[in-house]
Amino acid sequence: MVNKMKFEEKMKALEKIVSELEQDEINLDESINKYTEAMKLIKECDVELKDAEEKISKIVSKDGELKEFELTE
Repeated sequence: MVNKMKFEEKMKALEKIVSELEQDEINLDESINKYTEAMKLIKECDVELKDAEEKISKIVSKDGELKEFELTE
């Protein structure tokens, strides 16, 4: 289920889990399950963000070669 979610959907799921954990209405076992689910989502989001950062940090030159993007002022 989690792997097929888009990044934005994972972030919304994380927000929901945090909200649920902040409430005192769930028991310990459910809290542990929610925490475990949140950690999986965080790990997947982190991987996606690092992949996106890597893609953004490179540009394709006119000859089709990937080069590091350098910001000039």
